[in-house]
Amino acid sequence: MPDPAVPAVGRIWAVGARPAVLRGWDPPATPYGPGHRGVDLAAPPGAPVRAVAPGRVSFAGRVAGRGVVSVDLSGTGTPPLRTTYEPVRPSVEEGAEVAAGDVLGTLDGSAHCGGPSCLHWGLRRKDTYLNPLALLPPWLAGNAPPRLLPVLGVPLPE
Repeated sequence: MPDPAVPAVGRIWAVGARPAVLRGWDPPATPYGPGHRGVDLAAPPGAPVRAVAPGRVSFAGRVAGRGVVSVDLSGTGTPPLRTTYEPVRPSVEEGAEVAAGDVLGTLDGSAHCGGPSCLHWGLRRKDTYLNPLALLPPWLAGNAPPRLLPVLGVPLPE
């Protein structure tokens, strides 16, 4: 069920067309407790990392030795929702306006996942971490209900 606090404003996956989710959202029970404050998306080192929705780059630099890009999403309230992407070699600067699909940088080869290369994609509003997959509308996330379409040129049985 979608999180009502997160509007489905995403228009593209951060990496690839429909990357595998190597590790899902696992919110901590307490502010400093264990958990996973985002999702890990499979992607090869050097893959372009794209903004999932329009916004303004609020940070592009290094945190604890890893490249990080954060984007405050347009039209998502006050304070705005903020997406984070790591480990990334940023190609954008703080303050830049980005559209959905704009390249923010490239995936750094450092192994965040402890195995295959991946992008850690996070979402938060102020100090509250949220599931970033909730940004994606069902048709993009791949969890929309199936639809039967007519088969053109095939006669119907009598």
